[in-house]
Amino acid sequence: MFAYDAPNALAPDFRFKPVVKPGFDRYDVRLRKVRANTGLVNRNHRRVTTPVYAYGDADGYSWPGRTFVAHRDRQVRAAFRNQLPLGKEHLLPVDTSGHWAYSLHGYRNRTIVDDGVPIVTHLHGGHTRSDWDGFPEYFYTRGYGVTGPGFPGRVHIFDNDQEGGFLWYHDHVLGITRLNVYAGLAGMYFLRDDVDTGGRSNARGLPYGPHELAYVIQDRMFRNNGSLFYPAFPGDPAWADFITDEGLNDEEVPQPSALAEFFGDIVTVNGVVWPRAEVEARHYRVRLLNGCDSRFLAMQLRVVPEGATSLDGASEPLPFSIIGSDQGLGRVEQVDHVLMGPGERLDLVLDFRGLKGKRVILANTAADAPFGGDLDGDPDDFFPDRRTDRLLAFDVVQPFRVGIPDSFDPSDPGHYAGVAGPVAKVRRLALYEGTDEYGRLQPMLGTAEPTMDASGAMVDGALPWHMPITENPLIDTTEVWEIYNNTMDAHPVHLHQVSFEVLDRRAFTADLVDQPVMQHDGAMGHGARMSGTVVDPTPLAASGHYTASPKDMVTALPGQVTRIKMHWDVPGRYVWHCHILSHEDHDMMRPLEVVTS
Repeated sequence: MFAYDAPNALAPDFRFKPVVKPGFDRYDVRLRKVRANTGLVNRNHRRVTTPVYAYGDADGYSWPGRTFVAHRDRQVRAAFRNQLPLGKEHLLPVDTSGHWAYSLHGYRNRTIVDDGVPIVTHLHGGHTRSDWDGFPEYFYTRGYGVTGPGFPGRVHIFDNDQEGGFLWYHDHVLGITRLNVYAGLAGMYFLRDDVDTGGRSNARGLPYGPHELAYVIQDRMFRNNGSLFYPAFPGDPAWADFITDEGLNDEEVPQPSALAEFFGDIVTVNGVVWPRAEVEARHYRVRLLNGCDSRFLAMQLRVVPEGATSLDGASEPLPFSIIGSDQGLGRVEQVDHVLMGPGERLDLVLDFRGLKGKRVILANTAADAPFGGDLDGDPDDFFPDRRTDRLLAFDVVQPFRVGIPDSFDPSDPGHYAGVAGPVAKVRRLALYEGTDEYGRLQPMLGTAEPTMDASGAMVDGALPWHMPITENPLIDTTEVWEIYNNTMDAHPVHLHQVSFEVLDRRAFTADLVDQPVMQHDGAMGHGARMSGTVVDPTPLAASGHYTASPKDMVTALPGQVTRIKMHWDVPGRYVWHCHILSHEDHDMMRPLEVVTS
């Protein structure tokens, strides 16, 4: 543990290099199967490599994909060329019983072996025109041999007409997003502007250059030969939790089967298992992305002796500064812990002054289980011989670079004005748990009140992906969404196209009325709708949640209604969904459409 260096995703050699054109930057990115060096060793203490799907170009391929650094109001045009192998199964087991790309009408005779792995890239957090937003049905295969309904063309256009922020890109194909991202298809995308320049003129004296670090944290399971392991069969980890223990018969459940959530027993940071980073005794700006499938991270900084690999005898948590999150800078908060849900990003300033010769471990107190709001986790939900409590080590051993100033002022409060403008509509939406036709847990989005859908029908309650649209904001209007979580677990909710302000959270009670839910193939499952809803008028504190900057992710806690405010200004079809990827793939995702009249 902490034996290998973590590559910095903002280092010059970890960035894609564009072809600079008048008015835009062009990128030619390709997706291939390659072998990654993660730092794993086998029982004979020999290094083993891991087959992955990777983004790359003529300069090489990596997991995660190399970083885009773009500039506000300068367009990026990127081709993501699918060169994943034909004639081969997916790297991971694909459950073809679910609602996925090749279950759509007109595609049911397609297979991954014959036709290839479908992909479509989403710029998460991008203020992107709908054609290029990674709509899950706009997929394509190797050489564009198969294209999904509505496929818009071969080049993604990102206008970058938004303030500087911390975005990321990842695969977003219908029904197997969890598998493609797990296989390696994710990377970071930073947008600079006149305030957050990434250089000496940065706002607030923020660290820059070699003192700005970026890491994606992901959990994985590996086989002894280094290959990725993903549970999907009887006897696999979590099968009993979600199948057998729920009273289901193994023989009556599809195999392989999607499981409701995934928790890996090994932590990777920028594709390296439990790495370290050597730093100076000064302030560092550290950008963190939670790229896990289901795992929430409750993070602290703890000082241990030089070379230590455990938290035994560690210091009390160190204070640090949160200066922003998903889509830009915000109010500065001084904390000693913070929560980060799957898909969320954090912009931190860490202070290593006075720690020369020490090791500082980025620790995680959240459990290896579905998150319900407890930052410390239940010991019963920890893995045996738990190692997921340690993410990354900073070794304060580098000599101080006197030519680069250390001028960050933690007392600068920063600011975040929120989303301005009158509210045109308040939508009451909800999160539900139901079951599919096999009796498997099926989390879904839906409405919290009777609502007219795009076909003119009145609907209420849980709705799967394929049902007509119920969220249709009018262009250039501001809305408030009230999201009622009727489940036992927290869900990280993501909206495409917009950034939003988190207004507040309040407790509520409601009766749930069981009702049937039609699946994509016409079979019937079960869902629910709300009745007798009562909302407590007192806003709730949410310890560990940072919401004082523009967001595209919000954690909806169980038994609470979370209110967010956003302005819609680009027409077209988008989606909103839970960013637990296993939930998103099993229909906790809904289309929305921004309409012009």
